[in-house]
Amino acid sequence: MTTLHGSLRAALFCATALGVTAPLAASAESVLRLDEVPVGQLDPGKASDYADSILMFNAYDTLVLPVQGGPGMAPHLARAWEADGDSWIFHLRDDVTFHSGNPMTAHDVVFSLERMQALGQGLSYLFGVVDSAEAIDDHTVRFNLSEANSPFVSALVRLPIIDRALVMENLADGDDEMGDWGEAFLAANAAGTGAYTVSAHNPQEETMFLRNEDYFLGVPDAAPDRVRLRYGLEAATVRTLIATNEHDISSQWLPPEVLRAIGNAGGQFLTETSAGAFYVKMNTTKAPLDDVNCRRALSAAFDYGAIMQIIAIDEGVAQGTPSTGAIPVGMLGANDPDAILERDMDAARAHLAECAHDPADFTLEIAWTAEVPVQERFSLMMQSNFAELGFNTEIRRVPWAVFTDLATSAETAPHISQIFANAVTGDPDTLLYGQFHSSAAGTWQSPEHLADDEVDRLLDEARRAEAEDERAALYAQLNDRLMEIAPTIFAFDRVSVFGASNRVAAPALSDPDAAFGLDGMGFSFRLMDMTD
Repeated sequence: MTTLHGSLRAALFCATALGVTAPLAASAESVLRLDEVPVGQLDPGKASDYADSILMFNAYDTLVLPVQGGPGMAPHLARAWEADGDSWIFHLRDDVTFHSGNPMTAHDVVFSLERMQALGQGLSYLFGVVDSAEAIDDHTVRFNLSEANSPFVSALVRLPIIDRALVMENLADGDDEMGDWGEAFLAANAAGTGAYTVSAHNPQEETMFLRNEDYFLGVPDAAPDRVRLRYGLEAATVRTLIATNEHDISSQWLPPEVLRAIGNAGGQFLTETSAGAFYVKMNTTKAPLDDVNCRRALSAAFDYGAIMQIIAIDEGVAQGTPSTGAIPVGMLGANDPDAILERDMDAARAHLAECAHDPADFTLEIAWTAEVPVQERFSLMMQSNFAELGFNTEIRRVPWAVFTDLATSAETAPHISQIFANAVTGDPDTLLYGQFHSSAAGTWQSPEHLADDEVDRLLDEARRAEAEDERAALYAQLNDRLMEIAPTIFAFDRVSVFGASNRVAAPALSDPDAAFGLDGMGFSFRLMDMTD
């Protein structure tokens, strides 16, 4: 049996209690204003993207949190845990209450898991390995797994704990014996223990937060009293609002020149170096991309150097770093940082010569996400790159909500689409499994509709392996296999850059020693200081 001992728990708790610094003088009511792309999914059982993560990490808490400035997981709602074979036992804090005033117990943890599994949406696939959960007593919960699963503890950062009693009071009709599992209620209301409560929510327009004065870890005086998260602001609007001191933090999706203008006007850059990358997805079921040699040709023709110039913002600041392969640098299985991918037109033409299709017979549809304007430039670059091989292309602007629907079917998924993806738990399993395992095909992460037995085998074995060196070796083999079959162009490793006013200090987005290594966690509002 493996147990997390008290001294280690204390050290880890200090690491995750977040470098709360001495409070700065705060105004009568401080307001943090930021924006993201729509829609903001408030229901934590359905949350999957960046805006959803910001909502979840502030309104809800999880059993564990990533350690700040380092690897691993630290206690949060759980004070300790132990593993015994395929069973995991978590010992909960006894001083946590929900926003409603209800105490948080093991029964809420069980309910939260069962609800996520019943809905089968969002990141529920992370818990497919869990056969059952049971409350041993009010502050002890056991998870019974169907098999060994190394990423399980890290997956718990995506299991927000929900107020069971409150949801049960607000059930609507549904097909299940639990009615709608509170879907209608949780679409507009939060039921968590988080440092901020939700005072208003419109998923297309904005979400308003208020600080939770009863939060079990406390909220520093310098943290914002209120937060206004707006959705879908135009880049020019964000630039103007920050310049006039009416906005504090932009989304990460601003074009480089707009971010540059914010910096030139005296603003600051906040960054989040996540375990993720920018991926150009190729539909492996649709001719001519059903031929691996054609996909290899496009991968070799892709101008990796030019795209780095497109995403450069300022000296030393860019929205990414050069790619070395399918797995971002720093993750298990990644190639050496010096093994940077480069354009090779001789190799591209050689691969094309082996392709069974004539490129002149096809028009490749290149889709770009309407809410991420820099992708249009990537599309134009690819159009030029691929024309050198004789491919005709058509560039299509697609709203995110439309793209996620198109991706579900191999027939409707574009020839080529573009996504930013990250390890949603910090573990490589959650970056790679949802993109490339055949069982996950047809989500926004997997519009390739890839079905490869070797890829599936390596992903499955990496989940079962316990030793880190064994997992690293499996992911290295997976890296090689993905480069060989080329379902995706691995364009660059991702760095999220946010333009910001000087009214806000965010150590988790500016100091590597305070960073979490998990997308969205740096936007924990209680860790931010409003400086005026």
